[in-house]
Amino acid sequence: LLLEEWGPPGGSLELPAGLTWTLLLLRRPLYRNLLRSPNPEGINIYQPAPPTGPTQQPLEALGNFHGWYIGSEKLQHNLSWTVKQQCVNLLAEGLWEELLDDEQPDVTVMDWFEDSRLDDCVYELHVWLLAADRRTVIAQHHVAPRTLGRGPPGNWIQVSHVFRQYGPGVRFVHFLHKTKNRIEPRGLRRTRVTDSSVSVQLRE
Repeated sequence: LLLEEWGPPGGSLELPAGLTWTLLLLRRPLYRNLLRSPNPEGINIYQPAPPTGPTQQPLEALGNFHGWYIGSEKLQHNLSWTVKQQCVNLLAEGLWEELLDDEQPDVTVMDWFEDSRLDDCVYELHVWLLAADRRTVIAQHHVAPRTLGRGPPGNWIQVSHVFRQYGPGVRFVHFLHKTKNRIEPRGLRRTRVTDSSVSVQLRE
């Protein structure tokens, strides 16, 4: 069932000792989102971002941010970044070393950010594919898109990247995104982000 669903190269995969097809069927490490709480604020990307005013509440009080490490960076002109990050352990999610090293399946990252108009650049994405020591970088991707300011504010903008043929040794995916805030007298006006994802796919 899984081989038919995954369609891997050659039509078969050898499993290492201790890993069974039953366990893989339960874990489903391929094609699912490996991030925790990918939509912590429960926002629907098929509608414009709901209007919101400045808030004094910490980000953690505005949704379920389980799995995210949250920080902030102060900038000039009453601006700041909210920094959220996760590090995905691919082996713990059910993938195995031979698959990652020999097949080197695609690793797809995707995100949606709000065109908040708080600055020319209101979002950054930084992703690293890391070795077992969680320090050695095997591949990386960084992007800081500028919005064009067309159409009504609040539209969602998609950002995505696919890692391919990155070489052997990948064991972790470190996912980090930044969203711009503006400090106002009544609180913080934020740029929202939603439907973040990290997934692994076998190529057809």
